[in-house]
Amino acid sequence: MSLLHRAQFTVSAARLDQLPAPTTAEVCFVGRSNSGKSSAINVLANQRRLAFSSKTPGRTRLINLFGIPDPITPDAWLGFLVDLPGYGYAAVDRSSRDEWAEVLGGYLHERASLAGVVLLIDIRRGVTDLDRRLARWIALRGLPTLALLTKADKLPYGQRVQAAARVRKELADIGTLTALPFSATHRIGLDEAAVHIENWISPQAVP
Repeated sequence: MSLLHRAQFTVSAARLDQLPAPTTAEVCFVGRSNSGKSSAINVLANQRRLAFSSKTPGRTRLINLFGIPDPITPDAWLGFLVDLPGYGYAAVDRSSRDEWAEVLGGYLHERASLAGVVLLIDIRRGVTDLDRRLARWIALRGLPTLALLTKADKLPYGQRVQAAARVRKELADIGTLTALPFSATHRIGLDEAAVHIENWISPQAVP
């Protein structure tokens, strides 16, 4: 069993100062609204409703932490999956978008326990200007990044490979970047993505 399957909801925070003190490895999930972020977290955790998506895209404002219990030390966490608010939904007012950008940027820039970033990109849409802006924040920290190209089942295999190559080229400034076609519904790329995330959380752990 993947250690990600043990994930459980831990805490929600509207601001960075409401987060618990950084203690152990965190892997954050970030992407545009409607990029399939909640679906990706749920299928990686093998749970149907661990992460929720708002019925109104762009309205989810909370940072949600899902703790992975340490199998050796009771009442301790091996690591956390962190669901960051989605970005880029045009119908949301500008002040709210600016507020979210501050939270996203602050978390990516300041969070000491951040071990890796999962950046979700709709494979049909490709890299957007907002994705590139976010990538610059990631590059400043030199954080290893896994770009999950979601909804990969919508494209044939050859186009998936080409899309992954384009993303690697466009986001080359990040440095340590893996671009992986992914589909939550068809489980494309699921095992490879899980291994990446597990190694960031606990390289020595055996699921």
